[in-house]
Amino acid sequence: MISVMPNQISLYEDMSKLSSLMVEAARSHDWDRLVSLEDSVTTLRRSLEPQDDNSQFTAEEISRKRMLIQKILQDDAEVRRHTEPWMEHLRQFLGQNNIRKKVARAYGAGL
Repeated sequence: MISVMPNQISLYEDMSKLSSLMVEAARSHDWDRLVSLEDSVTTLRRSLEPQDDNSQFTAEEISRKRMLIQKILQDDAEVRRHTEPWMEHLRQFLGQNNIRKKVARAYGAGL
């Protein structure tokens, strides 16, 4: 079996490292950094998609890939745990702002 570890597995390892940094950014509410890291992960994922085939993986490589994917998913859940409350707050704020605008249009700009 041909080893594909240097290519695919290294991409998963890079994604895992970035996902750890995303957790740190989310915990510190560094939204700009989080978005930048997310863009980097997306770029890696897109480069991985055309070649993401397990047929040439050894059992060790499949195990390593599974472990990395599980860690990435755990990091993603942790990021969401920090971002979802902020997003909900933002939705409420924007919703209230839209209501204010509608009231102002309906009753005049004097409000």
